[in-house]
Amino acid sequence: MNFLRKHTHYVLALGHLCSDINQGTLSAVLPFLVAAHNYNYATAAALVMASNIVGSIIQPVFGCIADKHGRPYYMVIGIMLAGGGMSLTGLLDNFYGLCAAVMISGVGIAMFHPQAAQLVNKYSDPQSKGAKMGLFSFGGNLGFTVGPILASAAITAFGLRGTLIFLLPPLLFGLIATLTFRNDTETATAQVQAAAVSQQPENWSAFGRLSLLIVSRSIMYNGINTFLVLYLVETFAIPKPLGNTFLSCYYAVTAFSALFGGKLADKYGHRKILRLSFAIYLPAIALFALSHNLAFLLLLLLPLGVGIGLCYSPMVLLGQLYLPQHTGFASGVTLGLAVSIGGIVSPLLGKIGDIYGLDNIFWLLCALAVLPLAISFFLPEPEPQMKLEA
Repeated sequence: MNFLRKHTHYVLALGHLCSDINQGTLSAVLPFLVAAHNYNYATAAALVMASNIVGSIIQPVFGCIADKHGRPYYMVIGIMLAGGGMSLTGLLDNFYGLCAAVMISGVGIAMFHPQAAQLVNKYSDPQSKGAKMGLFSFGGNLGFTVGPILASAAITAFGLRGTLIFLLPPLLFGLIATLTFRNDTETATAQVQAAAVSQQPENWSAFGRLSLLIVSRSIMYNGINTFLVLYLVETFAIPKPLGNTFLSCYYAVTAFSALFGGKLADKYGHRKILRLSFAIYLPAIALFALSHNLAFLLLLLLPLGVGIGLCYSPMVLLGQLYLPQHTGFASGVTLGLAVSIGGIVSPLLGKIGDIYGLDNIFWLLCALAVLPLAISFFLPEPEPQMKLEA
């Protein structure tokens, strides 16, 4: 147990992996569900919406609960629900049953994130918050990476019932988290930090602007997550498992970018990394929409993953720094909106894909990418006592 407590950030990163492996899985399972149940793109995207609409509404609520009555075991319950709901998707052939399953998974994911991000903040010193949040982000993005590979392998081997494999990660994290946090108490350092934070002003206006940036980023992120495999399968007739492998490669790039994005933010400032991130993403998505060469499109997954990944840790930390007295709520909004809002918009993107073709979805993402880049230049520097460089 002492060993685990000394490596709390790695335990939290593992939890993030076990949580977000379910979100990565849903995009990978979609092509199999489309083939098995003859769904169109809009119907398939509605499953993504069902999962994410719950999280977008409930996650800030869980954030408020974490601010007032935070308990580490909330994370364990959340991951149990997340994995349990996802494991049922391959066993149900009724659309409404599938919606219920992914909504249960969405509730679990929403329950995990605010509490976990608050603990990352609690156990980090001011000079390394970006690096620690980067490690936490890496765990989540690694979950997105592992999810499609695990889903494809399990479904190929066992059919749709292979989704039952997603019961295993919650059991693993539940055991480790119980051993790590069973005697969790406020340390003297944490109490001193809490007293100092209570004196810091909050910038709700800046947090509102940041939230708009995150909404835009969420739509961009989910657009690729949801439709990349479908686009590659339809346009280039590649096998679904190979398409999921490419999606996992994209997730892997995103994961490592999130890891280094936190470290770069500690060194150069959170706002600068946000600007760099979207400055990379915008031309990459424009070229993706223009090109119809498979090899070139696959190469573009590298800058797309870098562009969408570098900004993850800085935007979560800026949310906590703009609202230092409500870090749970800030985490609930930033982490929730970072994924959930894009899922809600996915059915609209799917409808556009049904009517005008999947390639037009990427043109819409290109146009949208201008907004977060512009907003990143209008975010103020956090208060001086937060010791962040612009």
